[in-house]
Amino acid sequence: MKDVIETIKNHRSIRHYLDKPIPDAVLNEILQAAQSMPTSINGQQLSLIVIKDKNKRQKIAHLTGDQPWIAQAPVLVIFTADFYRSDLACRKNGQRQVIHESVEGTLVGAVDAGIAMGAAIIAAESLGLGIVPIGAVRRDPAQMINLLELPPYTYPLVGLVIGYPADPSALKPRFPSGTFVHEEVYQKDGVQNAIDEYDKKMEDYYKERGDKQTDWSSQVTGAYKQVYFPQVYPTMKKQGFLNDK
Repeated sequence: MKDVIETIKNHRSIRHYLDKPIPDAVLNEILQAAQSMPTSINGQQLSLIVIKDKNKRQKIAHLTGDQPWIAQAPVLVIFTADFYRSDLACRKNGQRQVIHESVEGTLVGAVDAGIAMGAAIIAAESLGLGIVPIGAVRRDPAQMINLLELPPYTYPLVGLVIGYPADPSALKPRFPSGTFVHEEVYQKDGVQNAIDEYDKKMEDYYKERGDKQTDWSSQVTGAYKQVYFPQVYPTMKKQGFLNDK
């Protein structure tokens, strides 16, 4: 048990990978760990698209904003919200599925994908592999949906690069636990001071890494001052996720 917890606490995202395939037995362990996680009402509204083909991974690397580690690592898994199966189940029972049209349905799909990805990450890292999540599979969702041949009521939520690390990255600092774990109610006092202190830590971290980022608050400001993947909403609607309920 202690080894599992230490593996989790030692997590870091890897962006340089060896040219080394993952044995099928090892990859299957990771995928089974993901599938073993709970889903809302046991609806299992999640599918994993496993991409091993080099050419397809290169296309996805370009679609995600030219992220070379996607093509470099041997496997990319795309976690996909999947209400296509449940729609067929509803039709089998003579009913019309509605949940995929609601914000609740979108949240259910995203939460279940996050739970499954967490398990996949822990499993992969416990087996000596490295990972990096890829939110930018939503950067050009129309082309991603077409490339993956996704049916209605499905949507690509996030990718996970898996491979053998070429070199370990530095462990990234986190916020103090007191601003992450709140007792009974949200504790607003001290959050601003914690941001100031964390910015200093991240500034040192980025300098040591030679990164262009300066600190945490400027990083999130640059991202969150805009909707950075504006095609998500219109493509979700085209896939049947209306988000109007």
